[in-house]
Amino acid sequence: MNRLSRRTLLKGAGVALGLPWLESIAATTAGAANPKRFAAFYMPNGVNVPMWTCEGTGRDFKFSPTLSPLADLKDQITVFSNLYNLNSKGGDGHYVKEAAILTCQTIKKTQGADLANGVSLDQVIAQKVARETPLPSLELGVTPVAIGVDAVVGYTRVYGSHIAWANANTPLAREINPRSVYERLFRAANAGKGSGSKQEALLLDRVLSDAKRLRAQVSASDKIRVDEYLSVVRSLEERVTRASSGTQQPWKPKMALDLKTAPTDQPTGHAEHVRLMMDMIAVGFQSDTTRVATFMFGNAVSNVSFRFLEGVSAGHHDVSHHQKEEDKLRQYQLINKWHIEQYAYLIRKLKAMPEGESNVLDNSMLLFTSALSDGNSHNWHKLPIVLAGRAGGRIDSGQHIVSPDDTPLSNLYLGMLEAYGASQERFADSTGILPGLLKG
Repeated sequence: MNRLSRRTLLKGAGVALGLPWLESIAATTAGAANPKRFAAFYMPNGVNVPMWTCEGTGRDFKFSPTLSPLADLKDQITVFSNLYNLNSKGGDGHYVKEAAILTCQTIKKTQGADLANGVSLDQVIAQKVARETPLPSLELGVTPVAIGVDAVVGYTRVYGSHIAWANANTPLAREINPRSVYERLFRAANAGKGSGSKQEALLLDRVLSDAKRLRAQVSASDKIRVDEYLSVVRSLEERVTRASSGTQQPWKPKMALDLKTAPTDQPTGHAEHVRLMMDMIAVGFQSDTTRVATFMFGNAVSNVSFRFLEGVSAGHHDVSHHQKEEDKLRQYQLINKWHIEQYAYLIRKLKAMPEGESNVLDNSMLLFTSALSDGNSHNWHKLPIVLAGRAGGRIDSGQHIVSPDDTPLSNLYLGMLEAYGASQERFADSTGILPGLLKG
């Protein structure tokens, strides 16, 4: 039998997608309208709630200890309290909530390939600008996709590996190799100057062909796992086909990309890996190669070790189940704060990029969230949510918006779609645009 391992498949898809990193000075076309960008940053396992919650409301608020890395950026920050995701009620403690953080839908309980969720916020926006940039969106992470079934709760682990969904049945594959990300951005920025897209399509075809042959040779349970993989890779095939068809609108990169500046494909640890991926988003936005991105700091139930932080001696998921133990709560907060520091790093990076009379941050919306509030109780009420940027002046930033208890998270998303210029009558279970979010 011609064996094709999952490692081989993922490597093949990674090569086919080619992605990367770099830093340069933005060149904005004189007189052109500044593009808007959107990115979502997902942190697993919830937060130490008392250390997250800000004091005060409106513009008269004080950043909490966990959010303190954002203090000098206050005029660009909006903090939200009392939002919840109704449709993530029930099910297990993680997968139902985490897969739905950007869809606000209820996922189907399944152990196999018959996934069901909804279109995620990022992809609604990506559909709006799909023809304006070479890459409609970037899906990034640092942890490989988890496969198989979580026997404790009966859900496929695929749900916990994706927050971006093209449609109800198709989660979008994430790239976790920084160098591959940069190479992909480089090829996209130089489309039409070579045969990169055609080569990508050919390689992806070979990967899919091999996977289909493998499916015919494995057990019924393994067929489910291969189908999970195929459902993800088919979405990539569709993107590559469109990119190589020559149907894009005229486009020029706002800065040059040079393969000599591509980052390593072997980060020294979790911290460097995350920073490189933040840089990838910055390059994609600054060059205008893409205007939409999602980033997962970890998969559902992530137990990444944070021993590299002073005062932390345990894994992320372990300390999130703190059982109100003082030392675990302390470590939990340090891990939460580290994630906010990475978010703040990118915010500052985009703020330092001039664009017309403003900067890239001012023309962006950067959403930071977790699908849980308290990780110990798997609570989906009072979700931890922060938004950076003004979407070109549409977001009324610099405030703490405290909504009535159990205000739909989808109301925030509906308002963000309006701010982006991708208005909809409803998003999932929304009841109206979140009051106080928009100017005017």
